[in-house]
Amino acid sequence: MQTEILNLWVKCYQSNPEANLRLFCLPYAGGGASVFRLWAQELPLNVEVCAIDLPGREKRMGEKPISNLESLTEILVEVFLQHLDKPFAIFGHSMGALIAYELSRKLQQKNINPVYLFVSGHSAPNVPELYPPIHLLPDAEFTEKLSKIYNAIPDTVLKDKDLMELFLPVLRADMTLVETHIHSQSEPLDCPIFALGGLEDKEANYDSLVNWHEYTRGSFSVQMFPGGHFYLNENRQALLEFLSQTLKDL
Repeated sequence: MQTEILNLWVKCYQSNPEANLRLFCLPYAGGGASVFRLWAQELPLNVEVCAIDLPGREKRMGEKPISNLESLTEILVEVFLQHLDKPFAIFGHSMGALIAYELSRKLQQKNINPVYLFVSGHSAPNVPELYPPIHLLPDAEFTEKLSKIYNAIPDTVLKDKDLMELFLPVLRADMTLVETHIHSQSEPLDCPIFALGGLEDKEANYDSLVNWHEYTRGSFSVQMFPGGHFYLNENRQALLEFLSQTLKDL
């Protein structure tokens, strides 16, 4: 893949060449790089925040979203190989956590490991799903389930038919990616894992997060924050304070 195409995938809102660590961030279903737009302003100066800009949303709206996790992570490995000039950590929330974990597995096969892997708002792969798959449902039912179960669509978007027409294909592709992925057994990761979640999140509660300890040979801990599934937006300050304390001395 050409370098200029690979560069579409990484968005650093505040370039920081003096940083000694790069934090790559992967969004939740339907989310884009802008979820992490303000993070660079609140994390330590030694950290450069780089959001992964997935196709089908925001400035890549005209591109077809990728609905297969294996295909996506193969591309992301190529992307990461272009950004190995300094140590890095990976943060992913919900769908992004699943992508981050599978990406870390592929990178480890190439003897490349993040300093830390932060898996947020997603239960460990060996925890059964709480809800039946929804990615094949008709639009109206699909939208209703996303809204009621996952609280994944803002009211302003729900009430705007034009926005929903743009938004639905991305959400359906993202849910397809998550719901059709079949986890295969492999060696645990060598990197430490932090499992993060919201105290009021029924989808990824403490008990489902603690199972992530089985997927690393490194250190492991669980950190819970006030808020629901989207605690990272509801209580961003607390999350960023935790990340700051964790990353500042690297």
